[in-house]
Amino acid sequence: MVKNYVLDTNVLVHDPESIYAFEDNNVVIPLVVLEELDSLKRRSDSVGRSARHVVRELDKLRELGDLSRGVKLKNGGTLFVMSLTDLRRDFIEYFHSKYLDNWILAYVVRLSRTSNVPTILVTKDISLRVKASALGIEAQDYLTDRSNLTTLPDGYREIEEAIVEGQKLDGFHENEYIKSSKGYFKVKKGVAVKLSIDFSNIVWGIQALNEEQLYAMDAMLDDSVSLVTIVGMAGTGKTLIALACALEKTINQKKYRRIIVARPLIPMGKDVGYLPGGLEEKLQPWMQPIMDNLEFLFDKVGMNLKDFLRKKIMEIEALSFIRGRTIPDQFIIIDEAQNLTPHEVKTILTRTGNNAKIVLVGDPYQIDTPYLDKDSNGLVYAASRLIGNPLVAHVTLKKGVRSPLASLVAEKL
Repeated sequence: MVKNYVLDTNVLVHDPESIYAFEDNNVVIPLVVLEELDSLKRRSDSVGRSARHVVRELDKLRELGDLSRGVKLKNGGTLFVMSLTDLRRDFIEYFHSKYLDNWILAYVVRLSRTSNVPTILVTKDISLRVKASALGIEAQDYLTDRSNLTTLPDGYREIEEAIVEGQKLDGFHENEYIKSSKGYFKVKKGVAVKLSIDFSNIVWGIQALNEEQLYAMDAMLDDSVSLVTIVGMAGTGKTLIALACALEKTINQKKYRRIIVARPLIPMGKDVGYLPGGLEEKLQPWMQPIMDNLEFLFDKVGMNLKDFLRKKIMEIEALSFIRGRTIPDQFIIIDEAQNLTPHEVKTILTRTGNNAKIVLVGDPYQIDTPYLDKDSNGLVYAASRLIGNPLVAHVTLKKGVRSPLASLVAEKL
């Protein structure tokens, strides 16, 4: 049965292609949502880019017909832009009229009263879903790109069977790691392969402190793997080992020409523009965790970090500055990747050029953006959909190594 899906602005910003995600149903965009997109399109961040993407897509559809009467979509659905001139008739009396979310609810109320098919509000705003439910309106999250963190494989397992090098293995995915009584292996083309490193190997001054780190470091040092996703709570050492492997592959092994380390800017309050100083000074608070790890690593090998950075072999940047670039021959680390949307991760991964390796690192339980959660963020989305491909390896880090207190807090609080 055909249904009406009314899209909130945050859904379109989260996934600019979301209008094509509802099969043969009616996709309804209230005019107030277009108004909000119009105000967002001037922004220079990912929100602005998504808003501009949606507006351009709607402009293409406008050429196919009257949006107010409905335009057929390529997937068989129909897109409507809904406009009401007498909206006050359905506006809830005690709602504050300055909030666009309340106007969206009024649109949904009108549509549910006048349409003979079920009407569903789709929004990533939890509060709006609660308000909709209180009004008797069916509401749901945008489910198309949601994953399930609890079903994401760890990327490794322990078995009792004594396996040997070259043994054919069934029931394992590519680049899955195995601990057996005969040692540590990984699956390559369906057979067991001994790991390239063990606990005695020193990678840029550090060694793996547990099996999980050993697996992650092996994946990052494996030239046949182009994408590594590392999920781990705070204090598991995920960023530190990623930096160590990047330095090892780039400086010592000369496999890559440069290193790029980037993280999304998620301001807890005002944006970076209000901060004093030049761009480098503005970014310093966000990049300091990276610098702390680098200082530790360079102390380990007895090198001067400032002298190394002057050589421009490593870029430490805000993620927004690497979008739009084609990046070949480089080792790329995206830190705090849990703060990216699936669309943003897809955009970044499609920019990687030949002989490039990219590592996505993050903690899905520490998300700083209001419309993402542990199941809808880009890190878990990429790991869930790409795991098992020969070009991809995934490892979940569970054991804290920062300090006993840090591990206790990360687990219990």
